[in-house]
Amino acid sequence: MNIIHHLSITPYEWSAVGTVLFCGFAIGLERQLRGKPIGIRTSTLIIFGTYLFLKTSLLLQGPGIDDTRVIGQIVTGIGFLGAGVILAKDGAVVGVTSAAAIWVLAAIGVVISTGHLITAIKLSLLVVMLLSGVDYIEQHTKAFSRGVHARVISRTKKKPPQEVHED
Repeated sequence: MNIIHHLSITPYEWSAVGTVLFCGFAIGLERQLRGKPIGIRTSTLIIFGTYLFLKTSLLLQGPGIDDTRVIGQIVTGIGFLGAGVILAKDGAVVGVTSAAAIWVLAAIGVVISTGHLITAIKLSLLVVMLLSGVDYIEQHTKAFSRGVHARVISRTKKKPPQEVHED
């Protein structure tokens, strides 16, 4: 047996796996550099898992096989993963952007599994530009840093603990 046979991942494709790695790295790096809960590993694994699930379902044939149901299950499952990063912290909800990023990562995995590799790369770069660009605008423009997007530099006063009254 030759080395090509040993390196084969048929019916999957190395070009798709390379695209998974690039897209996961690009988006994950942006998140990791900002200290967000979804870094390079998580981003890559979400895209890779989505690619493997959908690509496998696309290979199956026969009555009762419906690829759209697999996509629906991916959306549902990824929603649970995204919900895990949303928290309430000091009266504010945090992690919604990370949850949305998880959702988009799965969508990119779907794009890759359908063979649109260049499109997936372009969309990943667009996601990175969106995440970093809006953050830059929020930091440098007062109009974009109001309300829930206001940044707290430091808190010098701590709230006193509230009393708990039991009936």
